[in-house]
Amino acid sequence: MNVVFDLGGVIVRWDADAFLESVFDCPETRSLLRRGVLDHQDWIELDRGTLEPADVIDRAVARTGVPATDIQRLLAAVPPFLEPYPGVVELVADVKRAGHRLFVLSNMHRASVDYLERTHDFWSLFDGTVYSCRIQHVKPEQEIYEHLLATYGLEATETVFIDDMRENIDSAAGLGIRTVHYRDVDQCRRALVDHGVLEITA
Repeated sequence: MNVVFDLGGVIVRWDADAFLESVFDCPETRSLLRRGVLDHQDWIELDRGTLEPADVIDRAVARTGVPATDIQRLLAAVPPFLEPYPGVVELVADVKRAGHRLFVLSNMHRASVDYLERTHDFWSLFDGTVYSCRIQHVKPEQEIYEHLLATYGLEATETVFIDDMRENIDSAAGLGIRTVHYRDVDQCRRALVDHGVLEITA
């Protein structure tokens, strides 16, 4: 079996509100940055690799009126925020020990990808990775799933994709990929047992 993990919200933590609260004290600034940056199409294009950080900053300043230094601070704070959730790396290791091929499929911009690849050693558990910023496609576009399947020679029906976003799960399922809608590590482990990836443990 092939098991494909999302990164943000599955392996590493991502919660936009918690992130903003960890960086900015002012509620008004947090609200402006949530609407004007993190929830804006420019953030998707940053993940896609079609918009550079400097352009994100300039456009966000013009759109929100927030100082450029605050936008820079936001961008710089994202990578170190992406710490692994407790128990998830152990789950990934268990899946690997069970004899399955493991992959990462993630919407993520270059700075975060580079940071995670430099600072964590769980990459040795994976057989391959696909990042939106390197192929200019983002989930839930079907092209990104097709790229994963084609690049690594995977059969959709022999592949389980784990993601915390319903639209990403639905898009993968449309290609015949088996899916797990991630909520927490225990629920994910149970779902992988249901898919026959892991065995029930006492």
